[in-house]
Amino acid sequence: MTQHFPGRQLRFFLTAPSPCPYLPERFERKVFAHLPLSDGAAVNDSLTQVGFRRSQNIAYRPACEACAACVSARIPANDYVFSRSERKILARNEDIERHLVEAEATMEQFDLLRRYLTARHAHGGMAEMTWPDYVAMVEDTAVRTHIIEYRVRSKDGGPGDLLACALVDLMSDGLSLVYSFYDPSVSRRSLGSYMILDHVVQACLTALPYVYLGYWVRGSEKMDYKVRFQPIELLKPDGWTLASARDFKTGSA
Repeated sequence: MTQHFPGRQLRFFLTAPSPCPYLPERFERKVFAHLPLSDGAAVNDSLTQVGFRRSQNIAYRPACEACAACVSARIPANDYVFSRSERKILARNEDIERHLVEAEATMEQFDLLRRYLTARHAHGGMAEMTWPDYVAMVEDTAVRTHIIEYRVRSKDGGPGDLLACALVDLMSDGLSLVYSFYDPSVSRRSLGSYMILDHVVQACLTALPYVYLGYWVRGSEKMDYKVRFQPIELLKPDGWTLASARDFKTGSA
């Protein structure tokens, strides 16, 4: 795998310890770097492949002193076999249309995000996100990124109701799900899982081998949904490896 870094060396910084949002009574630290404007997309590709995530024009990864619970996860799209329940989720949402739009924030998206955060993450770090915060999250970037809007198919030909959104980076070897949110009142559709499955489908259709899901946090119930998608690869010290049952046992290295 060819990795690309800019001619001028990246400068990495370390955050001060702060309470971990996933595991109680633990503290997190992150190492981060500012993505260069000139070749940010290629640099972001290389950093993502070694375990970094993007937030606006910053690439970061955990650097906790006494914890290694956060593990990068990605789905090998070409080898993915949809389970019976996953096929049902796809079928249940056949009336949804996906619209790829430019990475430009809209008030309609923001209203949906606020409802999602209030219902699902009222005490999370993003709970107080404002409109300028959302605009920055979507638009402040130099990488290849876009938004997928999921709308119910309209009978009159107009735009249907907005049910879900996914902010997605297009990488050289896959699709990276940066952030997704959905209508919390529509539970029967399993929209969170549906968006991941839809991106597996899209990766296959566009000959991209991976769908990057960000970090799975061992021991965090709210992050366990990521490893329900099988097969899945985890980034270990010796590289990306297909996960096995042993990886999901508490205390496993």
